[in-house]
Amino acid sequence: VQLQASGGGLVQAGGSLRLSCGASGSTFSRYHMGWFRQAPGKEREFVAAIIRSGGRTYSGNSVKGRFTISRDNAKNTVYLQMNSLKPEDTAVYYCAAAAPRIDYSGYYYDPVAYDYWGHGTLVTVSS
Repeated sequence: VQLQASGGGLVQAGGSLRLSCGASGSTFSRYHMGWFRQAPGKEREFVAAIIRSGGRTYSGNSVKGRFTISRDNAKNTVYLQMNSLKPEDTAVYYCAAAAPRIDYSGYYYDPVAYDYWGHGTLVTVSS
């Protein structure tokens, strides 16, 4: 599956952005989906994940209550709504797809659980 993230940009602290990640080349609804981010000089960090059906979501501690992941299987797209943005949210954001062959509930936060990655989209939050 090919993934293409979009929606990044420059926003002031306290503002909002919505990232989108479109999928093609395979049946999107087969895959659990995740968002990760990586800031300069830092390791890749789990942001949010959603199971194939959309019936369960997970969020990283640093974004709980501010970011919301959702998906539209009819549009082959996963979204990340980001509210109350902070300068420390500045990073390149990546979407990723995980094939349903493991116990995803135990690994959703781990990059190694994901089989496909899109090119990132840069989010910059100014203070």
